[in-house]
Amino acid sequence: MWAVRFSLLTVAALSGAALMSASVRAAPSIPALPAGWPSRMAAMLPQPGQSVQPMEWRSSGLTVELPQRVAQLGGDREALRAALTKVARGELPEYDQRLGISRAEFDSYLVFQSSLAPVGKRLKLPLTREGNRLKFGDASGLGGVLRGLVLDLTTGELRTPEGFGGRPQPFTPLTDQERRLAVRSGLEWNIRGNNPYTQNGVKATLRLLHLASGQFVLDYDRFSMLRGATSQGRVILQYTR
Repeated sequence: MWAVRFSLLTVAALSGAALMSASVRAAPSIPALPAGWPSRMAAMLPQPGQSVQPMEWRSSGLTVELPQRVAQLGGDREALRAALTKVARGELPEYDQRLGISRAEFDSYLVFQSSLAPVGKRLKLPLTREGNRLKFGDASGLGGVLRGLVLDLTTGELRTPEGFGGRPQPFTPLTDQERRLAVRSGLEWNIRGNNPYTQNGVKATLRLLHLASGQFVLDYDRFSMLRGATSQGRVILQYTR
């Protein structure tokens, strides 16, 4: 009886070890980035403790010769002030005939566009390097959005705290907003994943951009579910190298 039990336990243990070994062998290794990519990525990444400026996309209204034209025609100053106040707030002003110009001319003087604008104070980026990995932390003004991100400098894999990862691809501007940035070069990570057992999931995009102005931008936008709790956030940081 004891011999049978010992044999069964031995078989079970060996089977478990074999399964574990097979599981370890089955885990694929992530290949290194193509030649030239590591240096390209490193040249755009912020440094640990880097001084960065938080940014946001802001709809701004630009008036072109509108005040001069209204003054030339003797239009109402109060109506002009009200229109310019709305423009300054990024709102679309309504046409007011007291301005003394036609609606068509009024519309032609207003040009609306989105642009990156500073928000809040500069801060030191909570970033640490351990071997070939960069780990992001949190700081006042970042809202925990970057916390837990880990970037492998050899493979380029970006891992999220939700347990998913992805590798970079060249950034291609697709929208008017992105084209307006005048990007010289860039990399983009798109990470998607969900696990119903852990109740973890993420839909995230990280962009590293080198602008024609010489500035760099790190843009991370994500919708996260961590142990069933959802959150959404975006952080845009501008810095120099």
